[in-house]
Amino acid sequence: MDPQPNQSVKVEIYNQTYHIRGDGNNEYVTRLAAHVDRHMREIASGTLTVDSLRVAILAALHIADEMHQWKQRFEQLDAEVTKRSSECGELIDQILRNYRAEESDSAPRFLS
Repeated sequence: MDPQPNQSVKVEIYNQTYHIRGDGNNEYVTRLAAHVDRHMREIASGTLTVDSLRVAILAALHIADEMHQWKQRFEQLDAEVTKRSSECGELIDQILRNYRAEESDSAPRFLS
């Protein structure tokens, strides 16, 4: 079933209910809200503050840190894939050059 445009989904984050409207998948929005809720509850359990705005900001910083770390990891993996792809390309070129050299060495030669 395709998601309908501008459909609203009801989520609960840190004991507050929100109606989120968007073009996206409702299940995805629900998972995102659960992720934010989980972080807010973890932050709240580890601090003495009861101010939900402070908890939200600390959770946002934590989520931003996670995203930044994943982005760095992705960039490292992308660089590694690029490097290895280049190495594979060079090896293939070398094999083809060797094959062509062997092929030309074994080709029959005719005297004119």
